[in-house]
Amino acid sequence: MIRLVLAEDQAMVRGALAALLRLETDLDVVAEAGDGHAAWAEVRRHRPDILLTDIEMPGLTGLDLALKLREADLSTRVVILTTFARAGYLRRALDAGVRGYLLKDAPSEQLAAALRQVQAGGRAIDPQLALAAWGEQDPLTERERQVLRLAGEGARSAEIAERLHLSQGTVRNYLSEAIGKLGAANRIEAYRLARAKGWL
Repeated sequence: MIRLVLAEDQAMVRGALAALLRLETDLDVVAEAGDGHAAWAEVRRHRPDILLTDIEMPGLTGLDLALKLREADLSTRVVILTTFARAGYLRRALDAGVRGYLLKDAPSEQLAAALRQVQAGGRAIDPQLALAAWGEQDPLTERERQVLRLAGEGARSAEIAERLHLSQGTVRNYLSEAIGKLGAANRIEAYRLARAKGWL
């Protein structure tokens, strides 16, 4: 029996997914969570074989959860199930140790087969997305990504500096670098471009 924790912030989608998965005789959804923090608590409580999670959720994202699992050295494997067919997200997910990256518009039997494949030690990656992921490199450093994400969420340079323990001049330099690398006119355009590519 493959034990799963299901993390999805949309209640109707979460319920439908859980019902579909429970139709499979070898899959057991041991817990459901509506945000990243609840998912982390359920993973620690149940120690499932697989965490099936959306990528964008309140609290902790699917990528955050994958990194936390890796840092905690837990054996739970992570499979991302998302609507975001963004090559940048896939690259970051693989870097975080994610074992599967599937799109929500795939047939349900593909999801069950992918979970079995991951449980058996393999990977399950949407093939079209896998091809796209290796076409365009993410030009941003992790620090540029952090600064740009906060700027795009409306934080001013002083606030970003305080939150990331940097000087305001350093924040401006990171923003300038990110804007230049993305060929954007300003920080908001850079944020939108990076999000569209899945780099944030």
